[in-house]
Amino acid sequence: MSTTTKPVNQKAWFLILPVLICVAFSAIVPLMTVVNYSVQDIISPERRVFVGTEWFAAMMRDEELHSALLRQLGFSFSVLLVEIPLGIALALSMPAKGWKSSAVLVVIALSLLIPWNVVGTIWQIYGRADIGLLGYTLQKIGIDYSYTGNATDAWLTVLVMDVWHWTPLVALLAFAGLRSIPDAYYQAARIDGASKFAVFRYIQLPKMRGVLMIAVLLRFMDSFMIYTEPFVLTGGGPGSATTFLSQYLTQKAVGQFDLGPAAAFSLIYFLIILLLCFVLYNWMQRVGTQKAEVEQ
Repeated sequence: MSTTTKPVNQKAWFLILPVLICVAFSAIVPLMTVVNYSVQDIISPERRVFVGTEWFAAMMRDEELHSALLRQLGFSFSVLLVEIPLGIALALSMPAKGWKSSAVLVVIALSLLIPWNVVGTIWQIYGRADIGLLGYTLQKIGIDYSYTGNATDAWLTVLVMDVWHWTPLVALLAFAGLRSIPDAYYQAARIDGASKFAVFRYIQLPKMRGVLMIAVLLRFMDSFMIYTEPFVLTGGGPGSATTFLSQYLTQKAVGQFDLGPAAAFSLIYFLIILLLCFVLYNWMQRVGTQKAEVEQ
């Protein structure tokens, strides 16, 4: 019995050609440009010298880069430690159905609609001791607070600002995960007399694992690229207390106009984010698999 294969429809490639062109111009071409700059010493627009991996080696030895990376890692993991549990708690406390649920969803999502530069301006005013509610209140109760003069206060202010801005995203994702759980699970838990904690531990949390993984990866990547809010709020100061990797890169590329080192660092920056997200994703997958095996 002979079998015939249908000819491949070559016209189908024309359907994805616009997407390939858009990706090439929006991602691949800029990336290749950065790679080109990272291996050259641009003396002038007409004169360039090939330096190989010299800029990469210089960036890897830069102590300011090491400090910015440690500062960034501390900030990003602090964001996850605060926003993920807080987002889950908000989702659990939200009404499940009816007009109250819709109203709460709208109110919670409001902060996500505010542009990043406006968020920085809001907290810049909010934290001032003379006209800001936060700064004025802390001064009145005897707490010496100054996000412009104290490094710890500045770092905590940026952290609280990020928590205020992005925790609703985690809450909305967790809420969507909760709403996808069939009622049969809750009915079985009520029949067995399970407590609220048991319901959360054995029903809600496992069923939210997928959306929580998305929330962790999104928030980690986004917090690792934070720039506008701390730049507007503190300008990276006092000193370098809130100078994260993105601002350090901007200072190299725009402030000092060191295109070669900046291009090399941007590639290192990209690889750091890619590696950390890969490690974080695999760790979460392994933990989830181990928990599933233990429960079985």
